[in-house]
Amino acid sequence: MKAYFSILLILLVGPMTVAQTKTNIPETLDIKAIWLEKWANSKLYLLEIAETMPEDGYDFKPSPRQMSFQEQLLHIQQNMHWLGTTYFSEETYTKVDATTLSKQQLLEALSERFDLVAKQVQATSNEKLSETVDFFAGPKNRLQMLQLLQDHVTHHRGQLIVYLNLKDLSPPRYVGW
Repeated sequence: MKAYFSILLILLVGPMTVAQTKTNIPETLDIKAIWLEKWANSKLYLLEIAETMPEDGYDFKPSPRQMSFQEQLLHIQQNMHWLGTTYFSEETYTKVDATTLSKQQLLEALSERFDLVAKQVQATSNEKLSETVDFFAGPKNRLQMLQLLQDHVTHHRGQLIVYLNLKDLSPPRYVGW
């Protein structure tokens, strides 16, 4: 019975204790600045990974059903183009065929797209970040679209690291922030 009472007391008082704990999180965060810093580092990390693979390895696929190294990079670039244009600008998205780009041209296209998305996000007001937009996975706010932009790059970048390892190439050191 004593154990039962102790557990009940912990369950009742525990949440109040946690609720009274002061956090070190400022009341106002500059979400865009935090995201843009991460985005800039993500750009540098992806470009280092893309640079590590020799151009003659850009057609490498771990299996026939997977995208090649180049196709992964193109997919990342096109997704940034689509999301950035559709949700952070007034432009209309038009898919561009970039399958004939050389390694250097693709690196430049990736760099330019990262920079353009950063400018589009910087120009987006905080109020607009909270607006709900139509998305194929259901209504989302633009802040969620920012998270999707970064998550998508991270997902495919992880696959590219596996490709480098399969080619016995040492991936660049991880950059988290």
